[in-house]
Amino acid sequence: MAVYFDHRIEAPDSTNVPSQVTWHSALPVLAVASSSSTTGGNVDLYLQQGESVDSCHLERPHLPTALRWHPVKPVLALGWEDGAVVLLTHPSGDQTVLPSTHSACITLLEWSSSGSRLVTGDQAGALAVWKVDARGRLQGNHLVKHEYSKPLTCCIFRPASPGDDVAMLARASVSGDESALDMFSWKGAPLKMGPQDGLAFYVSCTDGKVHSVDEHCKTSTLLSVEGAIKKLLYLDKREVLAVITDTLMLSQYTLGPEGGAQEFMKVKLSSKTGKNVDLFWTDTGLLITATGEQVVRLWDLDGDDNYVLSLNENLGFEKGEMINCVAYCAAKEILAAGTSHGRIAMWKMVVQPSASRSDAKAQWQLQTPTEVDGNVIQLQWGSSLNLLAANNSNTVRILCEHVMSAHFSQQVAALQLTPTQLSITMFTSGEHLALQADMHVKGVCVTKDAVTVWSGKQVTVYELSGAILRNTGSFPCDSSVVAAHDENLYTVEPNRVQIRTPQGTVKQLLTFSKAEGNPVLLSVCQSYLVVGTDAAHIRVFDLSRRDAKAHCSAKNLAERISNLGALKSVKCNANGSQVSILISQVNGRPDHKVYFYDVEMDTVTHFDFFAGRPSSGIFQPEDSERKQIQATELSGRCPVSHVWDESEPRLFVCETVPIGSESSPSSFLHTTDVSVVTLFCTQDHGLLLQDCYPKPSGLQALLALDVPYYYFSCKLLFRRGGVFRPEPGERDPAESSAAPSAPSEQTQPPVGSAAQSSHMVSRRPLRDFVGLEDCDKATRDAMLNFSFYLTIGDMDEAFKSIKLIKSKAVWENMARMCVKTRQLDVARVCLGNMGNAGAAKALKEAETEPEPEARVAMLAIQLGMLEDADKLYKCCQRYDLLNTFYQASGQWQRALETAENHDRIHLRTTYYNYAKYLESMDDKTLAIAYYEKSDTHRVEVPRMLQDDPSSLEIYVNKMKDKNIYKWWAQYLESQSDMDSAMSFYERAQDYLSLVRVHCYMGNIQKASEIANDTGDRAASYHLARHYEGHDDIKQAVHFYTRAQAYNNAIRLCKETGLDDQLMNLALLSNAEDMMEAACYYEEKGTHMDRAVALYHKAGYVSKALEMAFATQQFSALQLIAEDLNEQSDPALLARCSDFFITHSQYDKAVELLIAAKKYHEALELCVTQSLTITEELAERMIVTDSKDLSQDARKELLERIADCCIRQGNYHLATKKYTQAGNKLKAMRALLKSGDTEKIIFFASVSRQKELFIMAANYLQSLDWRKNPEILKTIIGFYTKGKAPDLLAGFYEACAQVEIDEYQNYEKALDALTEAFKCLSKAKDSSTGPQEIRLADLKRRVTLVKKFVHARRLYTEDAGEAVRLCESLLEEPELDPAVRIGDAFGFLVEHHCQQGNFKEANCKMEELQRLLPSQNIRYYISQASLQSLQKEMGLSLDCSDRRPSVQEEDEVEEDLTVS
Repeated sequence: MAVYFDHRIEAPDSTNVPSQVTWHSALPVLAVASSSSTTGGNVDLYLQQGESVDSCHLERPHLPTALRWHPVKPVLALGWEDGAVVLLTHPSGDQTVLPSTHSACITLLEWSSSGSRLVTGDQAGALAVWKVDARGRLQGNHLVKHEYSKPLTCCIFRPASPGDDVAMLARASVSGDESALDMFSWKGAPLKMGPQDGLAFYVSCTDGKVHSVDEHCKTSTLLSVEGAIKKLLYLDKREVLAVITDTLMLSQYTLGPEGGAQEFMKVKLSSKTGKNVDLFWTDTGLLITATGEQVVRLWDLDGDDNYVLSLNENLGFEKGEMINCVAYCAAKEILAAGTSHGRIAMWKMVVQPSASRSDAKAQWQLQTPTEVDGNVIQLQWGSSLNLLAANNSNTVRILCEHVMSAHFSQQVAALQLTPTQLSITMFTSGEHLALQADMHVKGVCVTKDAVTVWSGKQVTVYELSGAILRNTGSFPCDSSVVAAHDENLYTVEPNRVQIRTPQGTVKQLLTFSKAEGNPVLLSVCQSYLVVGTDAAHIRVFDLSRRDAKAHCSAKNLAERISNLGALKSVKCNANGSQVSILISQVNGRPDHKVYFYDVEMDTVTHFDFFAGRPSSGIFQPEDSERKQIQATELSGRCPVSHVWDESEPRLFVCETVPIGSESSPSSFLHTTDVSVVTLFCTQDHGLLLQDCYPKPSGLQALLALDVPYYYFSCKLLFRRGGVFRPEPGERDPAESSAAPSAPSEQTQPPVGSAAQSSHMVSRRPLRDFVGLEDCDKATRDAMLNFSFYLTIGDMDEAFKSIKLIKSKAVWENMARMCVKTRQLDVARVCLGNMGNAGAAKALKEAETEPEPEARVAMLAIQLGMLEDADKLYKCCQRYDLLNTFYQASGQWQRALETAENHDRIHLRTTYYNYAKYLESMDDKTLAIAYYEKSDTHRVEVPRMLQDDPSSLEIYVNKMKDKNIYKWWAQYLESQSDMDSAMSFYERAQDYLSLVRVHCYMGNIQKASEIANDTGDRAASYHLARHYEGHDDIKQAVHFYTRAQAYNNAIRLCKETGLDDQLMNLALLSNAEDMMEAACYYEEKGTHMDRAVALYHKAGYVSKALEMAFATQQFSALQLIAEDLNEQSDPALLARCSDFFITHSQYDKAVELLIAAKKYHEALELCVTQSLTITEELAERMIVTDSKDLSQDARKELLERIADCCIRQGNYHLATKKYTQAGNKLKAMRALLKSGDTEKIIFFASVSRQKELFIMAANYLQSLDWRKNPEILKTIIGFYTKGKAPDLLAGFYEACAQVEIDEYQNYEKALDALTEAFKCLSKAKDSSTGPQEIRLADLKRRVTLVKKFVHARRLYTEDAGEAVRLCESLLEEPELDPAVRIGDAFGFLVEHHCQQGNFKEANCKMEELQRLLPSQNIRYYISQASLQSLQKEMGLSLDCSDRRPSVQEEDEVEEDLTVS
């Protein structure tokens, strides 16, 4: 709990009446404007504790009307009643009077966000804008002055539009960001920097107009509303301007880029008429208003939500107390409201774990009020210290938050209630005293004989003498901390600790070196003092002797703890062997570890609450269950306070909160999720978790641990005058339940008087001492030892420590310990010593559960530890058992929630059990609802209401359920109310019961109509039985048929000879009835066609065929044959096939032969009758079962099928069958006949047989491979894979010849011939005679082509040599076809034409003509040469039949790829 120190301002004149207060935004300086009947108006500045700044007193004959601090500098703008404006500088008191601009009362003063502009406005409508430099000094006259002719009310600056962050760009440029560097360079785009200060603003008048003034001080009317404007608000997130009028009409406007405003919402705010309205606007979009009512109204403009916060008399507020003013502190998230009875109500924003984040009202928690007296008319938060100024018309009080001081030692507790009042509790005697100090108490420490308080400037000691507190000493001292032991006081000053007497006399000095730092933390436990310094050093002193002696040398924790910023708290245990430390990190945030310094071992260990486990170096039992529980309960938290047991050195306890709730010293006090964690700390076993439980919500903070109790301070619920009360139910259980009522006259208690309030310190027993609070020391020590050994898992020592204890209460407590430690074996021993046979039996039955937690939960239930059982079931996620547990313990709402969210398989059962419970509680209305949810209402509700027929009838008519209608109708029928029963049977659509009742009443005609109209089978059957009983066979057969009871109808037809109806009924019935009807017809000898049809329909095909053949029913035979398949009798299949062959229905015959597995006959029939063999038919002829056909016979059959397919031209199917038969050669031949090139290539590739490769390649040569290079490559590949080099050589020769004949490309031809020679050389039979001749011929051709190619290439370098080579070639015998003679002569003709020797060219051409008389020599000579000869020699040459040259064909030549 936090208390607020209030300091009254030290006003120069106490008669002044304060009218306005305002804080500087950062500095703790408060400006107060006041009025005096003698001097006029005054303005004074005050510091944090109300000290007046004498140099800044300003006094004028006129009243001050407006105050406004500069946003950064300590400059205060003052507006006066006569129109004067003065700038007052703190602390120098310099005054700057603005040039006379206003002649009327100043109504508004407003600074821009950085203070570069000041706007002043007056009652006459004059507005002036002033420029101020960076030091807060006025620069010349006003920049502009506007006249609006109406009194000005509000002014608000519009924030500057965001521009480029110059600092961030500079950092990015230095880091190497080229784009950022370009923005600074001249080459890049100009840097768009947003203005450092928003200079545009809006100003409002009493006529309802809002004017906009831009950066250049040009004004324009923005909008207009009805009534005078009271407040202007700007929502920066949405760029929305909100306007509130004096009638509390709220309008919101969107602001356009061109300066226009568009209204989008208008609403009337609630208020109390005739009262002043105080408005406050937060940065989060929350509008807070106080209108002189008992509530504060809040409007969330962003979330479009509104709600009210009201005062609570249970906290000390009085009935009829009104709220006058409000103020909000964003840093603390506190809303303060001043009341008419001199109280300040404060609502703290608290995040409730169970509350929805959207429920804003649930997050505001009203605190205990602070009293300042008078009528509070103005509140304002301010400065970086978050101080609160309260104006009560008589004076101004400055309130500063201070965490409540509390201390416990030697069964004496002191708790601060107000800045000057403390509550003293002595648990040994049960006395409760109130201490009223004469100073603001900043700290307190107690011993069994004295109470010491200090304020930071003075220390006062009070002696406890029975029920009286006596002041025994007071002395000035500026120590921030004080500790006490026996009759000694311990205070701190730089580099030393002073040991004083109660009167302040220094008895001893404990000095610290400069490296060790200044002492800032003191803590005493038993006879040991631990001191912590600002340099992160600790020292422990032994106080048991006359003088304090060092227990250990100074230890620098910064060397042992990484990231240590400063020490927050240090405590030592009862024997001085362990010191626990809380620290803050270098970044200022609290560390989530508790550190332990072992004095004897000189080691530092820790317990990490973020991970939920101790440091790895500390021993822990190998207990995975305990580690798992510890991790789930302790992880994600941070320690906020810690203490050691007053007498037991092993026992340590601390408070933890979720990470994020520990940001400030007082914020965790408002956190609802606080855990109290108890640990055993020893040298041998390290840190062991003893207990962890949530702190009750009514308790404030942990004070101490003194076995068998924890001691807590209580939350202050009620405060009024000198009366204080804790929250109900959280007081010490030993205290009487009666709480004194608030006295009518509230007076402060005198020093040492008996308190009028309840105890503010509560104690709670440790888990292991519940019921043993008054046990003796031996029992207490035994229980502690048992708990310790049980925690470390040493069962022998645990039982040794309790072997002499006979008390059942002690054994029960030890059994409770077993629940926490999961020691079921120990629990069985404890239950045996308790004599609790029922619990032992339940524990034995629970051993069947697979989860250990479920078994422990059963133990907890037997011991009455229901909360632990609840946690355990949730931990192991046994929601079925948790549901059962909730039901057994009467927690029905939680049982329902569990079933609905986690145990839906038992949801209906839970509803049913709850309904039974409600029925037992005689809550029938709610029971009906849950019977309906469990879907058992059709039976259970009529049963429950059967003794109340009227209620039951109402329920029946209300539910309109057919099953309930039927139940009610049966009930009425049992009561002989047949008419009503039939009415409800009809509603229930129970036509059987309707027909039954009508038959009973003799209404046969009506029963027949119902059965015919509804078609209900049960009703029809009942009516048919009725007709049969009355020998109406026709109607009986009819209704048996409608009831689909065909066997009964057939029976009647056979008995009465209704043969025509018998056939139809038999066909509608099952196979058995068909068989009986067929036998009936066969025995009778008539209607044999019906007998055949019925046998066939019943599935007796052989019988139907025999009868069909016997009676020559060929049409029936054809129908029967259609249903024959492989499962039919082969003899019948053969007989039917012969029948179809006889009647030329060969398709049917083939199918039957195949079904009879006579494949050869079926194939022969296909061949002889030229039936097309489809793929489906071919597949059916293939048998995979070796029993029906051997593998060889199957292959033969496949080949016959394939042969037949070839004859029919179905080459693809033939290929498939040949392949299935394993004859791939025939398959390829069939595929070659199909001409499907793609499949031929694919089949050859997957078959990978030489012969198939060669066949495929031979086929591909028949295609136009010259134009398709892919086919050419495939041919080469197939010949290569087929290992046929001779054939490949032949193909290369063909390629070479094509290149020569078609394209005259001897280079490619040479490559092809070379490859052909290589392939032929690799042939196995190349040494044989014919092969040698072929090789020699091929070699000769290669040589000739190579010479010709060489001659053509040589021509550009040595034309003469090239011509000589060509002429020598012409002398070679059998030159053609290796080199065509025409190409050689053409080369010579071209040469002579180029040389101009046209006569020689003509001779060569004539010689060529002689050698090739049958050919057109123009194919070999270019068009240019022919034209030159024609021109020079005068020859007449016909060039129309000239073969086009390769260059003119515009074709793309494909390179020959050789392998």
